[in-house]
Amino acid sequence: MAVLHLTKDNFEAEVLKFDKPVLVDFWATWCGPCQMVGPILDELGEEVTDAKICKVNVDEQPELAKEYRVMSIPTMIVFKDGKAAKREVGAKSKDAILDMLK
Repeated sequence: MAVLHLTKDNFEAEVLKFDKPVLVDFWATWCGPCQMVGPILDELGEEVTDAKICKVNVDEQPELAKEYRVMSIPTMIVFKDGKAAKREVGAKSKDAILDMLK
């Protein structure tokens, strides 16, 4: 499954009501570390079958960034059962991101 781009309109259905873990990457086009993480998330989007990989552009969706208290990017939050379960700030390796989903 490809990486899904989220908006305030589809966030609830795609993340909060989804029955498997969802990793949400809060990012921006001008963020260097975000650009490093992007290709890793694209790979994971194709490889991971027991979770969903999503992205939120903080410039386009400031309400979501504010709601989840995203102060620095990239911020990755894993949601389980509609709640934020794990949070990491900064660029992470593929293995570190996979560990977040466990």
